[in-house]
Amino acid sequence: MTDDRDPSATAADGFPPGPGGHDPEVLRQRALDALLTARARTATLTDCVDDGELTAQHSPLMSPLVWDLAHIGNQEEQWLLRAVGGREALRPEMDGLYDAFEHPRATRPSLPLMAPAEARAYASDVRGRALDILEGTPLHEGGRPLERAGFAFGMIAQHEQQHDETMLITHQLRTGPVALTAPAPPAPTDADTLPAEVLIPGGPFTMGTSTEPWALDNERPAHRREVAAFHLDTSPVTCGAYRRFIEDGGYTDPRWWRPEGWDMVREHDLTAPLFWHREEGQWLRRRFGVTEPVPDDEPVLHVSWYEADAYARWAGRRLPTEAEWEKAARHDPATGRSLRYPWGDTDPTPQQANLGQRHLRPARTGAYPAGRAPSGAGQLIGDVWEWTSSDFLPYPGFVAFPYREYSDVFFGPGHKVLRGGSFAVDQVACRGTFRNWDLPVRRQIFSGFRTARDA
Repeated sequence: MTDDRDPSATAADGFPPGPGGHDPEVLRQRALDALLTARARTATLTDCVDDGELTAQHSPLMSPLVWDLAHIGNQEEQWLLRAVGGREALRPEMDGLYDAFEHPRATRPSLPLMAPAEARAYASDVRGRALDILEGTPLHEGGRPLERAGFAFGMIAQHEQQHDETMLITHQLRTGPVALTAPAPPAPTDADTLPAEVLIPGGPFTMGTSTEPWALDNERPAHRREVAAFHLDTSPVTCGAYRRFIEDGGYTDPRWWRPEGWDMVREHDLTAPLFWHREEGQWLRRRFGVTEPVPDDEPVLHVSWYEADAYARWAGRRLPTEAEWEKAARHDPATGRSLRYPWGDTDPTPQQANLGQRHLRPARTGAYPAGRAPSGAGQLIGDVWEWTSSDFLPYPGFVAFPYREYSDVFFGPGHKVLRGGSFAVDQVACRGTFRNWDLPVRRQIFSGFRTARDA
């Protein structure tokens, strides 16, 4: 394989490496804030239901909520208390019990899991010790790799937020009384005047990062990619547009489907996105315990890669590649730089993106004009994860760090890449370079898409 890493990007990606650069004290405060934010969200997701709901398995696709709670504490103990702090193991017998690779989700309810009160106490004990370690750990450039720029603390904050997202998925799958509420996202201001698509000019750009302090291994290293000119949807595909695909026989016509996708449609008798159903001539959906009409102007949600790909074929278009998506989200043609986010180098604000479970739904298309990319494409960060056409593969020069099981074992054609985050993702685990991946059959995740075409 030719190594096409960009030599000019190894020292800098053309953008500052996060708030405060690599200043140790700024990063220490950033790590503290990220850890506290994640734990507050974990409490919101686990305190809103009783112990029976915490220990139940609401879907074989997901763990009991109490498993996630204890797993969060165990990972924090392993990486912050032991690996960074050099402390003795508090509960070494928990390592195997809460090993995600050793125990598939469907089998976790049969394990001798901690009870909710014990799991909460364990996670709280670990957190208090971890904050003491954070206070005394040097975060300077010359330190150990796990400590440098606070990487391990940022990694653990991201890990907890990722499990918070999976717990939110569990809340969406559970039945019973409403447990979570949130205000509606802001309304769009100029949706009627937005073009249907934008042109992304061809040429090279810097993909990935070598300097973002808390970027995970699969985002590294920064390298040059050549991308031909293409057109991209200005906004994610809406429920209304997807409904037209359904009504045109999209789920009954094998022309639009990959063979594996068509097999999935027939095996499970699929007729619409997950959580949709038709009643008295109207499409309804279930959203966190509430049944409501499907909103035409909101990005479609809970579709698999196969469904996204079939829609794109029906529309005479295609899914963008991962490189196309990142160029649209990060490249600034005026300067030639790759930005940290579509709007620039600053961290997201509530005016720029729908993140952090602030709202429990995507915003209507055309929202967040302050978050648009130089190309004019909007809602690239937040709202819905966006399927791309690309397999999850390593970048040239990839090095697994700090463990193979985060990325390396998933590389290959079995997993498809999603980009951009969703309303369920916190900003610490979402940036222009962040890569998510999943099986192409997955529908319970907060996934949508946008389409592209060659210029």
